[in-house]
Amino acid sequence: MSTRAEQKLKTRQAIIDAALDLSKDKGFPALSLREVTRAAGIAPATFYRHFMDMEDLGLALVDQVSLILRQMMRQARHRAKVKGSVVNSSIDTFMEFVESYPNLIRLLNTDVASGPRTFRESIQRETRRFVEELIDDLQRDNENASRPPLAYVPEVAEMMVVLVFNQGVAALEMTADERQVLVRKLNIELRMVLAGSSALYQKDKHKL
Repeated sequence: MSTRAEQKLKTRQAIIDAALDLSKDKGFPALSLREVTRAAGIAPATFYRHFMDMEDLGLALVDQVSLILRQMMRQARHRAKVKGSVVNSSIDTFMEFVESYPNLIRLLNTDVASGPRTFRESIQRETRRFVEELIDDLQRDNENASRPPLAYVPEVAEMMVVLVFNQGVAALEMTADERQVLVRKLNIELRMVLAGSSALYQKDKHKL
């Protein structure tokens, strides 16, 4: 890669990093192009060499979240195979995501009622992707005769993701000890969801 190409990538990433850092205080939809370029140390004209507008930048941020999440989902699946626990592997992976990419988790929890439509739809799509990945894992577990089967798997997956995501931003402000308490709490809550789903399966089964 040429020096010029490397510099272009470096500038693009500087814009993304500046937007992520600024968005932690007031959210990405409230940012202005001038704020971002000032924080990135570039002229507004330089911005347009990399992005068409702020909406285009927002989509690039969500794409970055998507790439990292997909990588971490694969790690979670590997852990689940080794440890045999979707709950533990999901929590461990998500907490690593929170610790390693705090600004990305803030972005993922952006108020979906604000900002450009395409930006909001991208965030909703990536959140949904996380749910769909968990649905696949839970359905695979349902085929495992050694584990209690679950009812309403799509709804269970959505509840689990909502629980974990909602705690993500709160975890950013916690100490290491407080996060451990949160992890234990999440573990209990997620297992309660699974236990309730299993109980509903047995109840519905007896109605047949």
